[in-house]
Amino acid sequence: MTMRFMRGLVCSATVFSLAVPAAHAADTLGQPVGAALQQAQSALAEHNYAKAMAAVNEADAVADKSAYEDYTIAQMRAAVASQAGDVAQATAAYETLIASSRTPRNLKNQMLMSEGTMAYNAKDYAKAAVAIQRYLKEVGPSAQMETLLAQAYYLQKDYAGTVRVLNPIIARTVKAGQKPVESQLQMLAASATALKDSTTATHAYVLLATYYPKKEYWALLLHELVVNTKIPASLQLDVYRIRLAVGDVSTARDFMDMTEIAMQGHMPQLALDLMNQGYQQGVLGQGTEAARQARLKGMVEKTVAAKKASIAEDEKAALAQASGNELLNVGYNYVTFGQVAKGLGLMQQAMAKGVTDPNIARLHLGLAQMQAGNRAEAIQTLKSVAGDNGAYDIAQLWVLRLGQPATTH
Repeated sequence: MTMRFMRGLVCSATVFSLAVPAAHAADTLGQPVGAALQQAQSALAEHNYAKAMAAVNEADAVADKSAYEDYTIAQMRAAVASQAGDVAQATAAYETLIASSRTPRNLKNQMLMSEGTMAYNAKDYAKAAVAIQRYLKEVGPSAQMETLLAQAYYLQKDYAGTVRVLNPIIARTVKAGQKPVESQLQMLAASATALKDSTTATHAYVLLATYYPKKEYWALLLHELVVNTKIPASLQLDVYRIRLAVGDVSTARDFMDMTEIAMQGHMPQLALDLMNQGYQQGVLGQGTEAARQARLKGMVEKTVAAKKASIAEDEKAALAQASGNELLNVGYNYVTFGQVAKGLGLMQQAMAKGVTDPNIARLHLGLAQMQAGNRAEAIQTLKSVAGDNGAYDIAQLWVLRLGQPATTH
């Protein structure tokens, strides 16, 4: 006696039909196998998984089975095991089905997905990561599976793996002009922090503050900027300046440090402007350090006068140099002295000539445009900053500050 096996078995991990391919429509089941599998299907419908699996095993024990019978038994075993949460048996059955030429490519892909999701739901994150990686390699990109892979890494505390997966996902999302998922950014930030990767953590918090402007993200972001040892000396003043802009600078030591860094960078007017802000806020000019601060201010004022007197010669010397590094500085000084058009023009000329770090140069051009009152131009320039040394992150903070100042308070 022969009989056709009932089609349409359903797997609970990823719902799909385990139908017999049309090319094998003439295949039939012998009575012993067919009867056992019908019992398995009835038990499965009643959620009696032990009885269903026993019936599957009974079918599998039949001697001299055809290839079609073996295949159909594997289908039912996959359905029962997956619904019962037996990851090992379900995975083994899926592997049998995936290896068979009877299984259409789309079903093989769904089975590969099921192997990953079942292992993840069973909290076997190591096995889930392996299965998901296989899916991505054999099937191709999937936002859903990539996110699941990142979560599998994160939950087994493989923070390096989490960062490796999330970075390109988030980069693609941002490049496409879309909003990154908040939980993905949180995972990236937490993983980078665990790895003591301040650059990646800062970048994650910048994106969180950009797309989810909450006070706690700003606080964490500013902290990451301060502790990021990879930010070069050439950006230390920029870290201070964005902190100052959002109200995170409140000590005399900070103002003195900013002043000294600006002086070391041969930007005395900027140094004086920062000191004056400290005095206006009542931070400088108080206590036992007031005299020392006054002496420093006097020196800065003298240097400003000297720089104004020498700026034309500085410009001439900078124009004669092969690189635009000095010319960029001269241009910025012109902006701080109030000669905005000339200064911005020289900065752009310096960048066209070539500078050591174009992204830092763009950042400083944007800040100069901001100082000159060209808000829209400043935002566009700051948005063009790239790189991974901190310039991009600082630029994005300024874009946030210029576009959403209320979120910083």
